[in-house]
Amino acid sequence: MALHTDLPIYRTGVQLLALAIKVQQQMPRGVKRSLGDKISQHITEMLDLMALANATQRAERAAHIQALMKHLRATTVLLRVSHDSRFVSHQLWGESVQLLDSIGKQGGGWLKHAANRAPAA
Repeated sequence: MALHTDLPIYRTGVQLLALAIKVQQQMPRGVKRSLGDKISQHITEMLDLMALANATQRAERAAHIQALMKHLRATTVLLRVSHDSRFVSHQLWGESVQLLDSIGKQGGGWLKHAANRAPAA
């Protein structure tokens, strides 16, 4: 088993967290703490779930990946609201869409693999 820090999905998640910090810096003071902190918290939770999924047995792995996908959807919604409200530049929005899409594809593949390998109950 590889270290979670060596996983491509984890490295993409770290890039997304760095982007979220840039997004938070661009936000007006009124929403920086509420909306910006929520985005960063969801991404941090995603990184934790990636590490947990990598470290757990195959039977438990799917639950962690499903939770990761929920946080991914929440992050996507919060970033979209931020962009639609003009708190996020078009450039950062474009970068975030690429990173979110990449994590979604990798997570979906990982989930499919974990679900196929899970032992029958």
